[in-house]
Amino acid sequence: MAASFRNSKPPMSVIKQRVQEDMKTAMKAGDALRLSTVRMLLAEIKRYEADKGAEPDEATTLSLIEKMVKQRRDSEQQFRGGGRPELADKEAAEIGILSGYLPQALGESEVAALIAQAIRETGAAGPKDMGKVIAWLKPKVAGRTDMGKLSGLVKAKLG
Repeated sequence: MAASFRNSKPPMSVIKQRVQEDMKTAMKAGDALRLSTVRMLLAEIKRYEADKGAEPDEATTLSLIEKMVKQRRDSEQQFRGGGRPELADKEAAEIGILSGYLPQALGESEVAALIAQAIRETGAAGPKDMGKVIAWLKPKVAGRTDMGKLSGLVKAKLG
């Protein structure tokens, strides 16, 4: 009986299942932009699996998607600055598709409340405790806020 458990694969993440279903839907609908974007996302997930030897969990998958969105935002800005609006529009469309896999973003007041709670619960007293606060916050805000901005807000609160 135990042998069957050793050979069984862990369940596929909900996000990965949704991405695979969306790829099939995009193929059937002939939606080339959605199909190419979803394929890029699946390739990123598979690259992670090959590098780490395991399927990413939900939080890791969300961070992969956030990274892809950030890359596209940077590219969009560069294309707009370089006078290439058609490429910038393509990047913006890909951002929209990828953002559909992320949970709803937290508002400023929600982020501020979470930071205050994190500081209280970790007993943080100054900038040296920033790591504890970020570690407490990270699983609660994964995919729902920009970690760079969050880090700046925490630093300002503790500084």
